[in-house]
Amino acid sequence: MQTGTIVAIATAVVPQQGSVGIVRLSGDDAMKIARQIFVIPGHQQWESHRILYGYVRHPVSGETIDEALLLVMLAPRSYTREDVVEIHSHGGIILVQQILQLCVEYGAKVAEPGEFTLRAFLNGRIDLTQAESISDLVGALSPAAAQTAIAGLQGKLRQPIEQLRSQALDLLAEIEARIDFEEDLPPLDLPDVKAKLAALATEIGQIVKTADRGKLLRSGLKVAILGRPNVGKSSLLNAWSRSDRAIVTPLPGTTRDVVESQLIVGGIPVQVLDTAGIRDTTDVVEQIGVARSRAAAQAADLVLLTIDAQAGWTQVEAEIYAQIEGITTIVVANKIDLVPTLPKLDLPAGIITVVQTAAAIDLGIDRLEAAILAIVAGGKLNAANIEIAINQRQAAALIRAQTALQQVLTTIDHQLPLDFWTIDLREAIRALGEVTGEEVTESVLDRIFSRFCIGK
Repeated sequence: MQTGTIVAIATAVVPQQGSVGIVRLSGDDAMKIARQIFVIPGHQQWESHRILYGYVRHPVSGETIDEALLLVMLAPRSYTREDVVEIHSHGGIILVQQILQLCVEYGAKVAEPGEFTLRAFLNGRIDLTQAESISDLVGALSPAAAQTAIAGLQGKLRQPIEQLRSQALDLLAEIEARIDFEEDLPPLDLPDVKAKLAALATEIGQIVKTADRGKLLRSGLKVAILGRPNVGKSSLLNAWSRSDRAIVTPLPGTTRDVVESQLIVGGIPVQVLDTAGIRDTTDVVEQIGVARSRAAAQAADLVLLTIDAQAGWTQVEAEIYAQIEGITTIVVANKIDLVPTLPKLDLPAGIITVVQTAAAIDLGIDRLEAAILAIVAGGKLNAANIEIAINQRQAAALIRAQTALQQVLTTIDHQLPLDFWTIDLREAIRALGEVTGEEVTESVLDRIFSRFCIGK
């Protein structure tokens, strides 16, 4: 159990940007520290869930640091189920740092990353899936990611996991009862046990399938626009982002560096990289740009290999594709407005998707987004319709649980004694408990909460 009173700045600290800064205290001495450094005029009462007006003042020097508001939330009706006090001051860097140091001077310890949420977990206010959802919500890159995090925060991942674990525990109890009291109980209904085990493994598998969507929502999709000079890569970026992110001229080689834009496509964050046109050149600066283009393509999840619809697929495109073969690629036939029909393209077998666009007149962007989403979803499932999305840690635990359940079925088929059934069934129960935090080690907790921001 965490002890002591912790303090942290709970808002972003940006020079001349933050209008309000919040310093948060949690622990047994939160109120004691607050009473020492916060002076309230008049007859305001220090009561829970009240906002008090006053001044942050140094108790010894009497120096007034700021005019502020103070919010009191006494245990257990607080984020951490401890006494929590928040001081809402003017924003910026200096004031909140002064208040933070004053709290430390009077007994608080600067919080570690995620320590407030860790205390909420350890004190039973939230489970581990909810704690991780809080982190996801803070770091959400799109409305869809935020909604998925809210679903996790509301327990929509915890509930099915707890139900699965409860069913597995019931099965374990039934099997162990036969081990201890075999003569006093009727024989196990073997087909029923096998059906229940198979159903559990199937349900876990359905949840595991959301891991890819979770990865997309959390980290997004990196897309590189690649091609030779003057095929309209920068125009494509500008049309797609509805901005003038990239300079567009009729001169080949205008783009010398990678230009980045952040977009949302079907609820998925997409980082789009417009790259320098790939060609042989003696220009040293352009050579650096071409090298960066190749590096961006190698690091991308998806490449939009852009070609000029007038020229079609040429040897130049074939050479570019040879450098990125193995990376999922969509051919974007741009400038389609300048030709009556797209010429026949002799594409490599690895490319199965061609999208026609005319970026200069904002034509075909919707088709491009649909093609990207079709690839992301495998052409079968609209990922945005799934409410929950697990992370990699949760996926690893669930896969272990699923594998253990399947091993129980194998053990039964091999007609091994009941004691052997319980070994893998216990492993499945343990793995399910790791998802919600009912069975989790301190090292796992340290790894999870170290990724949180300080103050949350």
